[in-house]
Amino acid sequence: MDLILWRHAEAEEARGDDDLGRALTARGREQATRMAAWLGQRLPPTTRILVSPALRCQQTVAALGRSASTLAAIGPGASAKAVVEAAGWPHAGAAVLVVGHQPTLGETAALVLGARDESRRLRKGAVCWLRSGPDDGAAVEVHARKSPDEL
Repeated sequence: MDLILWRHAEAEEARGDDDLGRALTARGREQATRMAAWLGQRLPPTTRILVSPALRCQQTVAALGRSASTLAAIGPGASAKAVVEAAGWPHAGAAVLVVGHQPTLGETAALVLGARDESRRLRKGAVCWLRSGPDDGAAVEVHARKSPDEL
C-alpha cells in the first residue's frame, strides 16, 4: 500500500478564531500547482484522496483536479492515529493520499515508519510518499519526499 502525505501549501496567517477559513497565499497556490503536477503524473488512477475540511487543504487538493473526500477526523489538531485509521493503513490495498496539516502528517510518517517518539517535518506544500512491503506494513520505505521548491 502507498500512503502519500501532502501538507497544505502556504496559507494566510490566522485572523481571530477562523483557522479553518485560512486561504492559500499566491505563493501557496503556486506550490499547490507545482506539487499537483508532479503528483498527477505519478498517482495511480485508483488513489483514494482524503482531505481536511480546512480551506487551505481544500484549495491545495483542488490543484490536483481529482475528486476527494473531506474528513473532519483529519482536520487541524488530528492525531497521527486518526490519519492512519482514516487511510486504512496498511490494509487499504490501493494508494491513499491524505492532504492535511503539520505536525500531524509528520507524526503520521514517524508512526508508520516505526519511529514512535519522533516526528518528521513536512514543509509547506511538501509530500512524503510511504510504501509498505508485501507483508502489510512490516517493512515500510520512503518512496519519495519532495517539496514544491525542489520541482
